[in-house]
Parts: sequence; C-alpha cells; structure tokens
Amino acid sequence: MSGGLRILVAGLIGQYPIGGVTWDYIQYLLGLRAAGHDVVYLEDSEQWPYDAAANGLGRAGDTNAAYLAEVMKAFGFGERWAYRFPGGSLPTGEVFPERWFGLADGARAEWVASADLLINVSSGIGDPGRYAHIPRRAYVDTDPVFTQIRSVQDDAFRAHLDGHDLHFSYGECLGPPVPDTGHAWRPLRKPIALDQWRPEAPHRDVFTTVMNWTSYGDVTFDGRAYGQKDAEFPAYLDLPGRTAPTELELAIGTGITRRAPTEALARAGWRLVDPMQVCPDVDSYRAYIEGSAGEWTVAKSGYVRGACGWFSGRTACYLAAGRPVVVQDTGFAPVLPIGEGLLAFTCVEEAAEQVRAVAGDWARHAKAARAIAEAHFDARRLVARIVDAASGAAS
Repeated sequence: MSGGLRILVAGLIGQYPIGGVTWDYIQYLLGLRAAGHDVVYLEDSEQWPYDAAANGLGRAGDTNAAYLAEVMKAFGFGERWAYRFPGGSLPTGEVFPERWFGLADGARAEWVASADLLINVSSGIGDPGRYAHIPRRAYVDTDPVFTQIRSVQDDAFRAHLDGHDLHFSYGECLGPPVPDTGHAWRPLRKPIALDQWRPEAPHRDVFTTVMNWTSYGDVTFDGRAYGQKDAEFPAYLDLPGRTAPTELELAIGTGITRRAPTEALARAGWRLVDPMQVCPDVDSYRAYIEGSAGEWTVAKSGYVRGACGWFSGRTACYLAAGRPVVVQDTGFAPVLPIGEGLLAFTCVEEAAEQVRAVAGDWARHAKAARAIAEAHFDARRLVARIVDAASGAAS
C-alpha cells in the first residue's frame, strides 16, 4: 500500500443518530480525506436502529438513513455512504425486510470489492466475514477494558475481533488488571478535525459535560466489578457547593440500565439540561461545547478501575474548542500532558481545587487546551497510525 488509498470507514452514525455519536465517527472521514485518501462511510452493524426521539427501536431505518444522508451531505460526503438496515421484526410482530440506503448496489459493490483498507470503529461492521476479501481490516476498540473482558468471556465476540488483521484501542495504557486477549492492541485516541472547532466562539461561565448515567450493565472479571459512570459520580455529588460561584451543568441522559437520580443531583446544586434538547445534532452539539467555559466529568468506573489510559473523544472536542477540561484520571498521564488546559482528579477535593484554578486563570488554561488538541489529537496524524500500520503489514 502506498499513496492515497481506497478506505472504507465503518461506524454507528446511522445506528445512533445523535450529535455526539456523529462526531465520534465523522472525524475519521475528515482526517482521512485531509490526508489524501479516497474514503467512503459504510455502516453494516447488523443492529436494529435506535430512535432517539422515542428512546427505543426505530422502524425500518428510514429516519436513521435520512439523518445519515443529511450529515454526509453537510460534510461533503453526499455520494459516499451506505447504510444497511438488517431487517427483522419488532415486538409488535411487524416484519421488515433488509434494505440498503445510500450508494446504489453496483457502486457499493464496486467500492467493497476495490477497497484497500477497512477501518471498523466500534463494530460498525457486525460481520467482518462479509468483508474478508479486503486486504487489511483494522478494528478500533473505543470501549477499553469492557472490550477485552468481553473478548475472553464471549467466544462469538472474540471471533468477531479475530476477523481483523490489526487491532487498535483507546486504552492507550492497557495492562493488568485488563485481561490479555491475545491481540496486539496498538494505542490510539479519538481523531479530532481541528478546523471544525472554534476557540473564538463566545461562551458562558459554566462548566458542562454531556453524559449518560449508564449505557449498559456492569461486568465482572477475576472477581472484580467494572461499572458505569453511576458508580463514580456519587463521590462528587456535592461538588457544586465546593466550586461556587463557578456553576456546573450536566446535559445528562436518564440512563439505560439504571436511572439517573435527577432530583438528588438538582438538590446538590447541579444544573441539569436534556441533551436531546440542547445538543441533539451535529451543529448544536458543537455549539454546546463551544458555549461552555470548560468540561468537568467523571469516567466509567471500568476505565478508572482498569487504569487503561482511556480519554474521551468528547473531552478532546472541548480541548479543540479551546475549552479547558477537568476530568477523572483513568491512567492517561503517561501519554498526555497534565497541569494546564487538561487537569486530572482522583477525589472530590482535587476536582474542586482544579475547577477553581481553571476558573481563576481561564485564558491561560484555554490557550493550553487548544495547544494540547493540536499536538495530540490532530485527526490527520492519528488516522495515519492506522494507515501506516496497514501499509507496513502489507509490505
């Protein structure tokens, strides 16, 4: 492999038509295009689509595909995407056939037949065997610790991972206690298209974050539990009283497996907003981040307990927007600079002190935040890690 490659990127934009999820994947395409590659987005997760408005299953994929089409057009990929609705039945008994959206069948087949590289982010391709003829197939693990535990506990998922030649993980510091899956996990972090984020945008004097209380159930490995954000947040419940007059705001989903205690959060001084009202799509999500003074957030308990070095793509977007971040430590100190623009806490006292420090010298921390994004999250350089590894494997 050399020069500009023909690359298929798989993600979950159609599956989850939400602003933050869209940014997770679209920045791969932007980085690859900026680096001179020929890129098409192809989503074949084999999952039934999510209906964000109903907080439940979508119907036949039409709404999800329409959202994806709008996003792709907005970023200049209007004729460069394909989305497969897998077909199946709803609990109501209604049955829907398989259906492809986007590229016509012939154009899609030609792309799949001629691609040099498949980048499968978060299992946007559910069955890699359907694409086994592509010379190089890279899997990107965006949920470290949980991915590795699932791999050693679920033979089908392990086979899914085995259907790829290369394996990357946002757990940049994977090691004990995370289980060894037998895959050569290469470190990666979320690519950020820096020109999409505007440090000069006006902002409120409020620290914010966008979060789910829970996303799925806890897991146990070797007698140890690895949980969600709800396992970490209670230790920080009284944080707003410690950071006053600086306000803290949560754009918080109610939770999937356990419900967020919104009344208790409000009583403790947290400002609560509905993410489906304030940042449901690409533009409003970006505006919400840019309109913040910075971010404060906890991480999933699994990332903290696993000390894997995971770093949030959302937090990286705050940095790119020149918004300082105060985030829970997951072991990323060996790979990212801490102290200015990016601060990491391990307890509520540290979190309060850091928020106050950033608010008291905001301009310095804001400048450092953007510098960290430029030095460590530039999409062009990060996607090059995948391309270079694929080219080396092919040589």
